[in-house]
Amino acid sequence: MEAVLFDIDGTILTEKPLVMLFLPQVYDKLSKKMGISKDEARERFLAEVLGRRDTYDWHDWNFFFRLFDLGLKYEELLERYFHKLVIYPDTVPTLEWLREAGYKLGVVTSGPSYQRLKLKLVGLLEYFDVVVTRDDIGTIKPEPKIFLHALEKLGVEPKEAVMVGDSLSQDVYGAKNIGMTAVWINRNGDRGYNMPDYEIRTLYELRKVLGGEK
Repeated sequence: MEAVLFDIDGTILTEKPLVMLFLPQVYDKLSKKMGISKDEARERFLAEVLGRRDTYDWHDWNFFFRLFDLGLKYEELLERYFHKLVIYPDTVPTLEWLREAGYKLGVVTSGPSYQRLKLKLVGLLEYFDVVVTRDDIGTIKPEPKIFLHALEKLGVEPKEAVMVGDSLSQDVYGAKNIGMTAVWINRNGDRGYNMPDYEIRTLYELRKVLGGEK
């Protein structure tokens, strides 16, 4: 194998603490704007989010902020509360090892261009040779061209690359569909349906998947 590609959220870091911080602000703004209770505001907002799950728009918080005319920008929330982005403890040691072993490293994300800002704010951007977002290609995983674009930039064929992600429908299916090796990081112990080529619980297990040193 020549290259290892990663998803971001739920794979190398989590934004959940940040989301739990700003969602109450969203509900408060919405309840005042619409003259409804915070509980009802919460239901309305989450209904829109969940109703668009895995669509192009679902991956962008700014879409929902605009939808409800809330006057919020996710980039500003990221910069103000970047300390709420949590890098998993296995991320940096794994990226260090992969880089030292000579692998080309990339990110393929269905999120918008602010995903680069997210990586930069937590000090992870420097590890990757290429980062491809939905805005670069105009599509999201599992569409083949978002993966192929990253591989083209890295100069490797699909059969020479591994995709690591937490989503069976996007990361695993998308990677396998073009002939990449699909590694499912199953941090929560969910059911895998025998879809991935490999299933791991932590990124440390990538050493076994890749067969030790390159």
